Formats: sequence, structure tokens, C-alpha cells
Amino acid sequence: MVYLDFEKPLADIEGKAEELRAMARKGDGTLDVEKEAAALDRKSSDLLRDLYKTLDPWRKTQVARHPDRPHCSDYIQALFTEYTPLAGDRAFGDDHAVMGGLARFNDAPCVVIGHEKGNDTKSRIHHNFGMARPEGYRKAIRLMDMAHRFGLPVITLVDTPGAYPGKGAEERGQSEAIARCTMKCLEIGVPLVSVIIGEGGSGGAVAFATANRIAMLEHSIYSVISPEGCASILWKDAEKMRDAAEALRLTAQDLKKLAVIDRIIAEPLGGAQRAPDDAIAAVGAEITAMLAEMSDMKPDQLIKDRRTKFLAMGSKGLAA
Repeated sequence: MVYLDFEKPLADIEGKAEELRAMARKGDGTLDVEKEAAALDRKSSDLLRDLYKTLDPWRKTQVARHPDRPHCSDYIQALFTEYTPLAGDRAFGDDHAVMGGLARFNDAPCVVIGHEKGNDTKSRIHHNFGMARPEGYRKAIRLMDMAHRFGLPVITLVDTPGAYPGKGAEERGQSEAIARCTMKCLEIGVPLVSVIIGEGGSGGAVAFATANRIAMLEHSIYSVISPEGCASILWKDAEKMRDAAEALRLTAQDLKKLAVIDRIIAEPLGGAQRAPDDAIAAVGAEITAMLAEMSDMKPDQLIKDRRTKFLAMGSKGLAA
């Protein structure tokens, strides 16, 4: 288990409880430490509840980036059947930061698209840490075109720090690819639902999240820029990321008030990383509910609903 900075007191207590149990396992059975270990368990449970009761925006950012949170591939494996990935943009190559293909959700055909970060050093490098290149967005456009042609709902899972800003990506038209992917989201006449499962960074996230219904996990974030990037621009000091996180209004709770998103999906106590199966099941239930809301809507209605939703954004504000 990876502990975040603010979870260090919790790590100490849970570590002591585990040490006691390890001592008992190695002993001859005469040492009874279960009572002391149980007391430490209760203490750690109370501390965990207190820590996660009042997470500030910067701590939520840390939780959203936790390496043990379930990723796109985990959701696809658990929630979808008959997943058949499609690769490449038919112009340059394949982008491993973007997963996508045909699948069945609740035994109904659909198209699923998402960012994949990877879960260890090798896979993170392979998936470019979830930062998509132009060919990734063009692959997504291919998939959405196919969904529109065959009347299949589109489900997107967003988890990216942002689109990849490398030289090659810019040469191949990164901003144009993001813009066309966003435009494609607005054009397709099928239900489009999006869930932000970790980080929703900048246009790299918007290109997949221009949806009829948008949900966020309780401790995920969605913002135009990272707190560190914002702090570097506004204050010329990346260390002011806590102030930036507060100012950006990037939490699910703030964005629900601003009507940027529609639903907040509750996470297990301690975040999705502590009970991945429960978090994945909760996301599956919300996707089912969001799709059910649009089951009787015609293509023209779906397109109008999406357009109206995004034109209305910015009409609500939060007191500074």
C-alpha cells in the first residue's frame, strides 16, 4: 500500500498493527496480541475517517493521482465483456495512452474509450503516463464515427494529466486533433456518457468528456491546468500548488455546484485505491443509470441536449 504525505500518521498505526500480527505468527502461539492489534485497527479506522472527511483540493489532487487507483484497463476488464480493441488512426500509428474498442456493457453493445496510465514503471512508459498524442485522439474519432454509424452508445473513462506536449505531437497537429475530437463528441447522435476516474487534465480530458452526462468519482479532479502549472504561471512558484488547487475549483463537489458535471460517485472510505472492486462497481451502477436516462432520446435530441448543456456552462458561479 502506497501512503500519501498526509496519510503518514495512518501508515505508522497500520504498520504497528501489522508488526504485532507478524510477531504473533512467528512466535510459538503463547503471545496474544490480537487485542492490541484490534485496538490499533480501530484507531486507524477512526483516523482514516477523519482524514478523508475534510480533504482540501490539494489533498484530493494527491488522491486522484494515487498510483494504486483502478485505471481504465481495470474498469474495462471488470465492467465490460467481449471487449475488442481497435488500434491506430489510419494516418500515423497507434497511441497506447488511449484504449478503445467495441464491447458489451450489461450485455448491450457499446463503444468504450479511455485513457490508460499504466500501473508500474514499464507499463507507464508504454502508455506514456496517460498523456495522449494526436493519433490517440484520431483513434477516438474513428471509434465515435463507428458508434454513430451503428447506433452504439459511447462510454468514456477519463484519467489523464493532459495531452502530451512533446515536439512530435505538436508537429502532427495535437491541438487540431483535440479540437476535432471535441467536435466529434458534439456531433454524434448516440448517448455519450463520461466518467472522470482520476485526473481530468485540460483539453486532453475535454476531448473525451464533452458528453450528455458527466460523472466524477468523489476524489477525482477536473481542471483546465494542473495546480503546479497554474502556480508556475500565476506566482512563478510551483510550490504554491496548494493555493492554486483551491483557486482552480477542480474538485467534484465544486464542479457539481457549477453544473460542469452531473453526478458525483461516492468512493470507498480512504479512496478508490483501498477498495478497487467497490469503486468499479459504483462506477458501473452510475453508467447504467446515466444511459437509462437517455434510452428514449432520438439522435437529434441527444445532439441538442449535449450542445445546450455546454452552452449553458459558465452561467453559474461560486463565491470567491
